[in-house]
Amino acid sequence: MSEKLFEAALGISTPWYVAGIEFAAAKRLLEIRVDFAVGSRFAIAGVAGEHPVHDTVNKRYRHLNFFQHECVLDVRVPRVKLPDGSVRQVTPPWIGKLSGFTLLFEALVLTLCREMPFRAVARIVGISDYRVREIAERYVNAAVSIGALNEVRRIAIDETSRARGHDYVTLVADADKRSVVYVAEGNDARVIEAFSRNVRLRGGKPSQIESISMDMWPAFIKGAEQYLPNAQITFDKFHLIAHASKAVDTTRRMEQKRQPQLKGLRWWLLKDRSALNRAQRAAVDDLVKQFATVRTARGWQFREQLRGILDRKQPHVVRRMLQRWCSNVLRSKVEPMKEVARKILRHLEGVVAWVESRQTNGFLEAINGLFQSAKRRARGYVRFSTIRTVIFLIAGKLDFSRINPYLAQPT
Repeated sequence: MSEKLFEAALGISTPWYVAGIEFAAAKRLLEIRVDFAVGSRFAIAGVAGEHPVHDTVNKRYRHLNFFQHECVLDVRVPRVKLPDGSVRQVTPPWIGKLSGFTLLFEALVLTLCREMPFRAVARIVGISDYRVREIAERYVNAAVSIGALNEVRRIAIDETSRARGHDYVTLVADADKRSVVYVAEGNDARVIEAFSRNVRLRGGKPSQIESISMDMWPAFIKGAEQYLPNAQITFDKFHLIAHASKAVDTTRRMEQKRQPQLKGLRWWLLKDRSALNRAQRAAVDDLVKQFATVRTARGWQFREQLRGILDRKQPHVVRRMLQRWCSNVLRSKVEPMKEVARKILRHLEGVVAWVESRQTNGFLEAINGLFQSAKRRARGYVRFSTIRTVIFLIAGKLDFSRINPYLAQPT
């Protein structure tokens, strides 16, 4: 009776059956012996028909724990003889993609990996963190390779730091599905070239990409113009405001030695005025009134003017207002803001494109935040393959159900 119960629980069906059960309470171990009926014939992927058993080998597979006890399947696995005389080992239907585990066990590991560091998963399931990472990487690689890119039309590109200093990883995302589709080391033009090749490998064409949202990093611009020729480059409002905010902060640091009232105002000046409380708004407003003598106040005004321009919806109006704004900035004495004006003039059409497309990298910034949080919990990642795996687990919306039926499709 117990054998039939475990067959149902494990999803084992003819010609396979549970031949015996050994429960060692002292070792906290449950061993389930699985065999097959005498005279059975088995199919081999890619070879027509079913074939007779030549011999057998014993294999052990880690399964889900039975309450607090480790559960192992001890399986007599057949090897069959094919018509060409070669001998091939049969793959039981419940066996996982990594040697030594069942599909259900791997499904549990992958589900946990989406929520916690590999080391924590390893402690829970009782295997090494190396094996946990190996399972996750194998599933991610398989899911990415079968994920078609032929329907991707709008993409967003951004970079995230993998370590201290200038060591970066570039993320490319489908802007419509808001999911990462490509991860690469570095942040130069070769990343865009590699992405265009990846599009071809996954059933698409670089010419199908209609628009790209990015910041004003010259390498990305060069790569996009060269390898994605049909794509309209868009520089979204949020990156532009970030550049302007940095210019305001740089001006404040340069000026606060002779303007003591600027001390303590850094975060208030960087925030949108609407996000400040009454006292903070009053302090900022008092500073802004001094725009004629305090360059930080003038820089703050320039940034708020830029924010207002980019909120408008008429491209020809925005183009004209941006040109006038840049002219005013370049005639001012707010030196850090002048570089922002020059960037806008160099890439004016890409800035104006934001007005029509409203395509933004905001969701990628959120994904970067999730990755950085995961990196901190794991106390850093050394290998790029691990970083790539973690990013895809967090934001790839990969369909693992095609690889393992116990894993749900992405929503």
